[in-house]
Amino acid sequence: QALAPAGLRIILLAQVPLRDSIMKIVFLLPIVAAGLDASQLLDDSANASQRANPIRKVVTLLQKMQNKITAEGKREEELYEKFACYCRTGSSDLSASISAAENKVPAVTSQLEETKEKLAQTKIDLKQAQVDRVAAKEAMATATALREKEAKAFAAEKQEYDTNIAALEKAVAALEKGMVGGFLQTPAAKAIRQLALNSQDMLDVDRQQLVAFLSGSQGVGYAPQSGEIVGILKTMLDTMSKALAESTDSEKSAIATYEGMMAAKKKEVKALTA
Repeated sequence: QALAPAGLRIILLAQVPLRDSIMKIVFLLPIVAAGLDASQLLDDSANASQRANPIRKVVTLLQKMQNKITAEGKREEELYEKFACYCRTGSSDLSASISAAENKVPAVTSQLEETKEKLAQTKIDLKQAQVDRVAAKEAMATATALREKEAKAFAAEKQEYDTNIAALEKAVAALEKGMVGGFLQTPAAKAIRQLALNSQDMLDVDRQQLVAFLSGSQGVGYAPQSGEIVGILKTMLDTMSKALAESTDSEKSAIATYEGMMAAKKKEVKALTA
């Protein structure tokens, strides 16, 4: 039987029980495939369609499976080649990336430490800025209150100076015209008398003489051409006018200082708020 043609072996196999035939198919497939030429395959295919040979069906199925497995093997091989190429190039790129990242670690660590230090310093600066801003606002409020108080005091002082200067000017004009009796009855005469009593800048002899005149004790016999009382009044007028001018200059200077300070503090608060 080993020397029998391939076709005879197939017929003999057909007579074997199906269970044993299936077990032998795997071992006989290469022999069967090698022993069949093109004409035999065509004839067997035609005969198989007539006789419905189960062996031929199994052979055909196995051939299809072989072709499918071969095609899948080629695809797997192509995928493997692509993956191997990726592993060869990707491993190099990955190693380079890892090396570059490792080289950056010290610099990144240093930058992180610097950032932490800057953040801590920023928090300290922010806290100090808040304290400075509060202090600046308090200084502005204090300066404003003081300025208002000074302005009020200057206004009262100026009003007093203006009243006294007006009284002195009226007294000088009246005495130079010889209107002594009429002037002594005016409120201006009483204001000058009170001014002379309160003045710390007058000589006692001038104060006594002026008070006596304004009281009327020397009014009847007073001679305007002598100029004594007029001279005292003019001296008082000059002194008071000078004092008013100095007070006005001081007020202007105080206003300028206040405005400059307020401008600087507002700028400081704006900078600390930003």
